[in-house]
Amino acid sequence: MKIAFAADHGGFEIKKALVDYCAGKGIDVIDFGTNSTEACDYPDYGFAAAESVARGEAEFGVVICKSGIGMTITANKVKGIRAALCLTVEDAASARLHNHANVISLSGSRTTPAQAIDMLRVFISTQPEGGRHSRRVDKITEYEKHGDSC
Repeated sequence: MKIAFAADHGGFEIKKALVDYCAGKGIDVIDFGTNSTEACDYPDYGFAAAESVARGEAEFGVVICKSGIGMTITANKVKGIRAALCLTVEDAASARLHNHANVISLSGSRTTPAQAIDMLRVFISTQPEGGRHSRRVDKITEYEKHGDSC
């Protein structure tokens, strides 16, 4: 498994904890930065991680900014990405089960490293449910391809 990571200055500490966690678990990482708490622009990093997932270079993406909102918006602009802002383990499970999310977005200011690790662990180990959930995700994918109502 390979995971693409990106954070701005507000998410750097959480990203560092998650990258270290992955290294300890033998999970391959692509780290798109940033690598400090110096102010920077989240889209520069978020687009890179999301595009990596969309191209199939990474199975999942993790994007982090202070609130998580900016990175979520950024990642969702990339075709083929379903990014979900998660604040709880339950959010992470639901994002995978019901929305087939392939990118988890986290808040650097409202998430501890331990919480982030728990959410990532659940996110990458949860398999999407089929049935009505697949039907709904298929409608989103179809709209993304054609840009009109399904």
